[in-house]
Amino acid sequence: MKRSLRWTMAVATLTFAACSSDAISPEATLRAPDAPTMALAAGGAAGHLVVLKNRNAASSVSAQVKELGGTVRYMHAEVGIALVDGLDDASAAKLAKNAGTQEVMRDQEFTLAAPKATVQAISDVAITSVENPASANVFSRQWNMRLIEADAAWAAGKLGSPGVTVAILDTGIDYDNFDLAGLVDLSRSRSFVPGDDALTAAFFPTRHVIDDYNGHGTNVASQVSSNATWLAGVTSKTTLIGVKVLGRSGSGTTGGVLAGLLWAADNGADVANMSLGNVFAKSEAKGFGSVINKVFNYARQQGMLVVVAAGNAATDLQGNKDAFAAYCDAPHVICVSAVGPKTAMLNQDEPTYYTNFGRGAIAVSAPGGNADEANGFPASARPWGNDVASWVWSLCARRTLVLQNNQYFLTICSTPGVWAGAYIGTSQAAPHVAGLAASLFAEGMNASSVKQAIVKSADKVGGNGTTAHHGSGRINVKKAHGL
Repeated sequence: MKRSLRWTMAVATLTFAACSSDAISPEATLRAPDAPTMALAAGGAAGHLVVLKNRNAASSVSAQVKELGGTVRYMHAEVGIALVDGLDDASAAKLAKNAGTQEVMRDQEFTLAAPKATVQAISDVAITSVENPASANVFSRQWNMRLIEADAAWAAGKLGSPGVTVAILDTGIDYDNFDLAGLVDLSRSRSFVPGDDALTAAFFPTRHVIDDYNGHGTNVASQVSSNATWLAGVTSKTTLIGVKVLGRSGSGTTGGVLAGLLWAADNGADVANMSLGNVFAKSEAKGFGSVINKVFNYARQQGMLVVVAAGNAATDLQGNKDAFAAYCDAPHVICVSAVGPKTAMLNQDEPTYYTNFGRGAIAVSAPGGNADEANGFPASARPWGNDVASWVWSLCARRTLVLQNNQYFLTICSTPGVWAGAYIGTSQAAPHVAGLAASLFAEGMNASSVKQAIVKSADKVGGNGTTAHHGSGRINVKKAHGL
């Protein structure tokens, strides 16, 4: 079928800032689509992360939380953690004295670091390309999929399988857009973000609680699996589950993330993608490191492979021995750094200006997008025209929200037509690896053999051995499948 593309509008690049909470104001109202002005919600206190001494302590701890006026939002008795809301410091201190409580910690808040994003309008005939993702309407933009030779794997029939599940721990998923409709199992999807749940109840009561009001999670999910109507993913048949652990503003808590990972492990996920994280001092948050290790060890015992983004601070992860990089320092993970061309489409394996690195920390690299930061982000030729960055594209999340003057605004992505959104970041690199992992699970491999295949088949773009920026190399989907 003949296809024509019409590029109708470019919107100025958006930058994202920090926020400490996703709480919804009771006075907030929803307005019709308006200009995409970024404004952030007011801050609020996080809850507590409770570590149990053993699984038998769950009932006594739950009972005391209720007596103290709090609420157990989530509890995993086998691993021995609980998320508790509504306790002040005095009540938390009382809970810490419970015979079944090992430790009570104020949950840590963090905010997604997304260097830059952009939005463009696209239109014309949509073609469903599940069996041939390379025929997606705007595959011409996807330098990232060609770099890792995903198109060669598709040609050999390596499209993934509905029997393999990838959990997307992120801001949610726009689960019924053209590229994702039918791929997301809503029955196994869950939100751990009370503030966003309130938004859904107030403004979108017919939507599932994992609906994406930020856009980041939709972009990440689309790199793993896509119907390839507009843009392709590494696979086209993998099942996704949305595990919302970040809210509209990109904020979340460590406890929420850990609960989300446990949920994924207990609900049949073969792979979990975590394009998120933070760094904390081991000396100041000793309890967190041990809890994280327990959770990730449990995930491995359930047969799940966890893929994590290295982070966007251009930091050597091996440089500060007191720092715990969540979640590259967690056990059994694949930590992914980002590559991409700075200008034009020249060295596509160049380490990005923002990516974290570290010999021994990075397992592999993958396409995350790049730009020439040193020279002020100059525009240069890209497949979609002159632009400042080699973006990683997906369809926009159609209910992306911003908060301004106590009113929530739908962004330009919700206006009529089809809109493509794009990001650069290690957040975009990680799901390429998660998609590759899913395609290998579809071949009957287990988590250990999948991880080994990904690492061993990587292209040695950074040298003949392991490097600080590339790990064992940049992933190659074709080679991982032995093609």
